[in-house]
Order: sequence, then C-alpha cells, then structure tokens
Amino acid sequence: MSKFDQPLRLAFAASDRPEAQEALTRLIARYGDHDAATADAIVALGGDGFMLETLHNHLTSDTPIYGMNRGSVGFLMNDYAEDNLQERIAAAERAAIHPLTMRALDAHGQVHTALAINEVSLLRQTRQTAKLRLSIDGKVRMPELVCDGVLVATPVGSTAYNLSAHGPIIPITAQALALTPISAFRPRRWRGVLLSHMATVRIDVLEREKRSVSAVADNFEVRDVVEVNVCENRDQRLAMLFDAGHSLEERVLAEQFSG
Repeated sequence: MSKFDQPLRLAFAASDRPEAQEALTRLIARYGDHDAATADAIVALGGDGFMLETLHNHLTSDTPIYGMNRGSVGFLMNDYAEDNLQERIAAAERAAIHPLTMRALDAHGQVHTALAINEVSLLRQTRQTAKLRLSIDGKVRMPELVCDGVLVATPVGSTAYNLSAHGPIIPITAQALALTPISAFRPRRWRGVLLSHMATVRIDVLEREKRSVSAVADNFEVRDVVEVNVCENRDQRLAMLFDAGHSLEERVLAEQFSG
C-alpha cells in the first residue's frame, strides 16, 4: 500500500436495504471491522440518504467517510467494488464541507437548533400558501414572498432538493449558498439568489395563524415555526472521500453540463 505502512483500519456502516446488508457482511469478513472512533475511515454502504445519516452520526469526529453505492441514488457515493478497497481509500481525494446551522423559533416559544449538510427548507403545512419575509445579514431584502416554501442550500446540497426547485448548482469551492424559492407565486418571476457563505439568512413567517410553516434541516423537522435563522457553521468540518479522478468537485461540475 503506497501511503500507509499498515493496512487501514476500516469501520463499516450500512443502510437497511438488503443489498447493503449483504455487502456489509462480505466486506467485514474480508477487511475486518474497527470501532469508528479509532478507524482511519468509515465506509458507508447505501445511497445518498444513508451517507447524510452517516455524516450526521459522526459530526464530532474527524474520521473521513467513504461511501459506496448500495442504494437508489448515489451522487455522494463511490461505485461499489469489493476488491482493492484499502488501496482505493488510501488514494481517495478528500472533500471538506461545512454544514448549515438552523435556529428555529416555534409558535410555543421554543428554540430548536439543528445542523443540515444539504439544505434547510421551509414548507407550507396546509392548503394555504406560505407568506415569508426574507432578511440577509439583518436587512430585509424581500418584505413578502408568497410561495410553497423556500430553502437555503450548501454546495453539496445544491444538486439535491435545490436543483429540483430550479435552483443553481454551486461549485464546491465557490464559498456560496443558494437561497431558492419553492413554487413562488409572488413575485412570480423571482428565481432566488446566490449568497456569500458568510451570510446569515433570517426567514419570518407572516400570517402564521392561518399559513403555518414547518422548517426542515435535512431530516430534522420543526412544525409551526415563527422565525428561522440559517448560517454556515464554520466550526464544523466534515470530510468525505472520493475515488481518484471522481472528486466531489468533478461530480458537481459534470452535473452542471448534464442535460
């Protein structure tokens, strides 16, 4: 092995999908399984959803995570192969990402804090459209947005829900966030903006008694929110590993040119 005198200590994790569980059994038999706290890398077997789950489970760890696709969507995953896994991980390219911090105040006065690797989204809870006020760094930029919702996406998340909402794909090194409306009704032609990664976004829910809104940080949901603040958490740094020549930056760039 070129980069290490000793074999890498690998920790394995897998989603509940049968193909992921079968791969887990085979790979552990072949490479062993170490505790994540002492491993050189964590191998996540599943799809993009399970990669996000694994990243959330190891937010306070410096151990890099190497995903292999055993799910339905694998944008954040490497191709699955059982041979030469030690060598692939040793030669892998590292991507460092910062999550978002969501601070949401609900209608009962409770404050909820959560981290999001992909996006923070606000969504209407009823048949009524949401009415939102958008402020950036303490200044109101849009007094009223009538919509199904709005989201703040990281570069990693820009190819997920944000892209489905017709938001821009952000290069990994761009140091930017996407603020993207979901089915905007008024102003109808507003398609969102790109913001500095240093920006703080505040979203106030207007007419909340009849236009209730939920806030979601990846898979953590808060119902009946009044106010939501979102900013990049520069104290948290997560590491993902990608096969040489297939870096996350390359994947995002290729996605920008896809049909």
